[in-house]
Amino acid sequence: MQFISERRLDDGVLEREFTLGEIPGTLWTPESAAPTPLILMAHNNGLPKGQPRLVARARQTAAYGYAVASIDAAGCGSRPRSAAEDQARADLRQAMQAGEPVDEIFESLVGPLVEKAAPEWRTTLDALLALPEIGGPVGYSGWTAVGIRLAAIEPRIAAAGFFAGARASRPARGGPAAHHSASVPAPVGRRREPRQRALDLFDAFGSTEKTLHANMGGHTGTPWFEVENGGRFFDRHLKK
Repeated sequence: MQFISERRLDDGVLEREFTLGEIPGTLWTPESAAPTPLILMAHNNGLPKGQPRLVARARQTAAYGYAVASIDAAGCGSRPRSAAEDQARADLRQAMQAGEPVDEIFESLVGPLVEKAAPEWRTTLDALLALPEIGGPVGYSGWTAVGIRLAAIEPRIAAAGFFAGARASRPARGGPAAHHSASVPAPVGRRREPRQRALDLFDAFGSTEKTLHANMGGHTGTPWFEVENGGRFFDRHLKK
């Protein structure tokens, strides 16, 4: 891992850009001198890690006393996309504009992205936990499809908060999320899904402790106080 820039923000949080092979990322750490718990913050498919809404959430989480890391996974942000990914995105936009079913198209796009992203997140986690300022335990916050896969295969994740990526989650139909969700042992929180799909996926999780928050609004309409609720969720499980 190579840090390529750093700056101290007004709230005292240290923001550092890094590269890890082909993986670009950002690490936010609080002022605390003690090793801090880590939260992996995965953005929604296609959004860059520098998207202002996502940066604001990462900074707020760091201000709560966590190290927070985000990366541009393969095919996301500024990283190259394959011709197949671009075609799937175009097909998805066309189907949504026409009011046609999009689940199958979305799965064809999201499935390969998750397959590429999960190992890159694990490689990033290895590098982050080697830093002296990060002491664990580890949480996950963000895109559902990647989060379910990571929480199912990565035992170092002690708690996970999922949101967004609704069409990647098809528990009633046996989709990829359903396949892994029953294997998720960590406490989970869930936000931002169509109502029935959220309930189906929530029921499918194998965790013994689960929390579900529901709010009115669209994909970007989650109220800011849910960031605070997310902080309390992680405090319960990462700061014992």
